[in-house]
Amino acid sequence: MATIKIMPCLDMKNGRVVKGIHFVDLKDAGDPVENAKFYQEDGADELAMLDIAATIENRKTRLEWIEKVSSAITIPLTVGGGIASLEDIDIVLNAGASKISINTAAVKEPKLISQAAKEFGSARIAVAIDARRNKEMPSGFELVVSGGTTPIGKDAVSWAKECEGSGAGVILPTSMDGDGTQAGYDLEFTRAISDAVRLPVIASGGAGTLEHFYEGAIKGKAQILLAASVFHYRILSVRQVKEYLKSKGLKVNL
Repeated sequence: MATIKIMPCLDMKNGRVVKGIHFVDLKDAGDPVENAKFYQEDGADELAMLDIAATIENRKTRLEWIEKVSSAITIPLTVGGGIASLEDIDIVLNAGASKISINTAAVKEPKLISQAAKEFGSARIAVAIDARRNKEMPSGFELVVSGGTTPIGKDAVSWAKECEGSGAGVILPTSMDGDGTQAGYDLEFTRAISDAVRLPVIASGGAGTLEHFYEGAIKGKAQILLAASVFHYRILSVRQVKEYLKSKGLKVNL
């Protein structure tokens, strides 16, 4: 049995952690460095930091945010948002990120995945896949880019397979239908991706209870469980989640 990892996520805008619902209605959720330190002390295995406005604002990821957060923690940090070239990846990794996450840029230029995997190693390349339900797609899920603003008529699950074939090291699927709702991960979507690829899959979007994390691992078959709202607003702690998963027979690092 694989060890299940817990990954709090810092969605960043204007230098602050923010959290919305369905990718909109953003509210302030604190200072990124303070949050990062808190989560590491609470037992987080990894941390994600996503510059959610970078692509929409047509700019690069803010390097000073990466430098400040990475220098405050020792756990792996995955950074995404506004990363569109090998040069961008190099700069972000040099700023302190352990891994990078690409989304829109990979869809626009699929060769970026294979080039990045060759240059930096697959283990450092995550591909984020945002999707919404659409019955016209073979899997029932349509790929959406540009921070959740632009559906592109492409099947999200077939895209995940393409990403694996191109050398991605991890897939981070987020269901727009579940994002920020605390109503539970979109298990159907997560499971569809998990069944389609052999890579580690990060469940993302909608965790609100201890049971949701368990379902993400068992029903969604995710190896990494990402959450934001429940941790930012201190509804649950990372340690609580891990102890619960352990009590249910799952393998975690306490």
